[in-house]
Amino acid sequence: MPDFKRKSPDEILASINALYTGRLKIIIGAISGSGKTYHMLRDGQTLKNQGVDVAICAVSTMQRPETMEQLEGLERIPSIHWRHPDGSERKDLDLHAILKRNPEVLLTDGLAHRNRPGAPNKTRLDDIRFLLEKGISVIATVNVYELQGVTEMARKLIGIDVQETVPSDTLELADEVRLIDVTPETLLARIQDGLLKKVPDKSLFNRGNIGVLRELTLRLVAEGVNGTLLKYRDEQGYIGASGTAEHILVSAQYHWNGSIHIRRGQQIAQRLGGELSVVTFVNPSEKLGREREEFRRSIRKLCEKIGARLHEIKIRSRRDIPATLVRLALEQNISRIVIGHSNQTRAQEWLRGSIVAEVVKRMRNVDVFVVADSTAGGGERILPTKRKEPLQDPAGPYRRLSEEQAGRKIEEIKRGRFKVYIGAAPGVGKTYTMLREGNILLKKGIEVVIGLLETHDRQETQGQVGCLELVPRAIVPYKGAQLEEMDTDAIIARNPEVVLVDELAHTNVPGSLHKKRYEDVIRLLNAGISVISTMNVQHLESLNDNVEQLTGVRVRETVPDSILRLADEVELIDVTPKALQERMREGRIYAREKVDQALGNFFKTGNLIALRELALREIADDVDERLESWERKTSLRGPWRREEVIFVAVTLSPNAERLIRRGFRIAYRLKAPWYVCYIPDGSCPIDQTEERIEQLRRLTRRLGGSFDLGERVPARRLHEELLTRANARHCTQLILGQTRRSAMYRLLFGSMTRRLLRTARHMDLLMVARFDHAAQVKQGD
Repeated sequence: MPDFKRKSPDEILASINALYTGRLKIIIGAISGSGKTYHMLRDGQTLKNQGVDVAICAVSTMQRPETMEQLEGLERIPSIHWRHPDGSERKDLDLHAILKRNPEVLLTDGLAHRNRPGAPNKTRLDDIRFLLEKGISVIATVNVYELQGVTEMARKLIGIDVQETVPSDTLELADEVRLIDVTPETLLARIQDGLLKKVPDKSLFNRGNIGVLRELTLRLVAEGVNGTLLKYRDEQGYIGASGTAEHILVSAQYHWNGSIHIRRGQQIAQRLGGELSVVTFVNPSEKLGREREEFRRSIRKLCEKIGARLHEIKIRSRRDIPATLVRLALEQNISRIVIGHSNQTRAQEWLRGSIVAEVVKRMRNVDVFVVADSTAGGGERILPTKRKEPLQDPAGPYRRLSEEQAGRKIEEIKRGRFKVYIGAAPGVGKTYTMLREGNILLKKGIEVVIGLLETHDRQETQGQVGCLELVPRAIVPYKGAQLEEMDTDAIIARNPEVVLVDELAHTNVPGSLHKKRYEDVIRLLNAGISVISTMNVQHLESLNDNVEQLTGVRVRETVPDSILRLADEVELIDVTPKALQERMREGRIYAREKVDQALGNFFKTGNLIALRELALREIADDVDERLESWERKTSLRGPWRREEVIFVAVTLSPNAERLIRRGFRIAYRLKAPWYVCYIPDGSCPIDQTEERIEQLRRLTRRLGGSFDLGERVPARRLHEELLTRANARHCTQLILGQTRRSAMYRLLFGSMTRRLLRTARHMDLLMVARFDHAAQVKQGD
């Protein structure tokens, strides 16, 4: 809703000052050599071509050929050279010369640089602030470990010692922050090729350390994007979780199990990379008593220790708790409530009401996680325990491989390498970067061809084709038309070392050998041909529901998550929403007649911010998983010290796919086996539902789970059959959706959710909320 309140004189003055203040863009990378300077200079070239007056000062190319090529045509303002006590040569900005030249935009490296003794300002950041006040915009570079706050974390995790830093809130000063992502494999290849000649502390440049710094960078930028998204949603009048980041709220009592629930919430928040808050409820008319006061002090200390925000809310009676908890969850943008099982009998629940059941009933767009009762049957199984490491056979290296083992090893050796460039939306530069890498490999003498290219008539992308050979497409007849697809047979016959394949999520024309392009890619890899490909984050199968929640668009073409895990490298191409929209307006993404429609739909600011954060977090999680697979102990999310088995209960409703995808994502993050179960309740004849059951079975198997079809039982016995099957699988976490049954149905047959809350107290229950877009908008908007 528009704000009709008159601006104060101070607000008007601040707005006028902003008109005369330069813009600051910060390009951040995980480590030296990630390509920050190259991309800064490329941004400068783009601005220069648009008629903007651009100059450079104190830019360090490190004599890297690609970076030096980007200097062409950019005016250099001489810097002040001086020698540091450690013997190294340094460059300071010559502020007097810059002001005299007065460019519209200045490009400079080394945001954390410290100036020479006696300089007007102590640091380059202070110099930049001065230039911004003079109306000169600045684009600068920084490494993630040069940000205070990250510096100490990086020192603890990998032992890097950083002398020159900038304040931890430096990124908040920027009008625009862009991440330059690079995989450890790419960076190590640059070192091996001699492209990074001045590498600081080469001992730290190993795959694991680079991975840790990369994940730190991705998560740091994601947090900044999340802040932008929350601000945007608040301005638009939205409430509740955005669907990109996790924010866990633990409802705890001043009781012996309060700390257990908080610790469980901490584990979940840490594993999901989310924030943690805790809420407790007190009745001012009731005295806490000595024991509860002690628990209160203990919980406060625990929250302070683990960095959780504690809310203590006053209520008149316990019946106020569900409504208060729901309201707090929406106000605080909570994505999941963690609460303990009720220990009441059925009669007590009937008389006093069940807080958990009432919360589940009232909640919209917020999941409810009910923590297993450790005193219930089998409780010792679900308490946190140290995961046992598999026994190592000391004679393993000397044992002769079986024919099957040898066959698998040979297939792995023969298989080509697979790299995927991923972005938040069309137009970020995935294809451009793929082609650029293809030409770099070609210059090294590696045989590279283009298997499938979609330039969408973008001149910049077409210009990157260079000397790359293009394999002609195959003609596929379909309904009287002649359609084109990638000619996989021709590529295999051509047998290049590397093939570039655009748009991994593409669906092939009916009648093709494979239904999806990613299946063609697997065939190429198995033929020993390496593949570099592209895709957008919204095409990832398990994110399908998140993307629809964020954008209102159901993406039809998807790629199983396993394909991304198959990749040897996954690299993010990051572009800010504002820059992407500017490209759109200039006609550099779609034809000009489609621009207004795109900007008003998928390319809306809120969508682009949310998709960018989703991409950053997804790749950060991918990096973390790879770190764990490399057996590093410095995984940022920490170890998961529980043996988990996930069991997803579904009906044949349209919500079933959402539950299956949620089950997969949870199981994958917990490294747990997972099962999907459908039990017919007699409401529909089985012969009418076979096709629907087969759809759910295919999706489950596609994501790596097992599908379990139960025996038909009466509705009142549905929970018993479900529990029997879950217990047989040694389930520790049962996932089910929020009921859509009518009040009349629940009156006649009872509520399965309530029955499970009473009978499944020995396991965790995750109630996945129905998504209701209307519930996200403030009343009156």
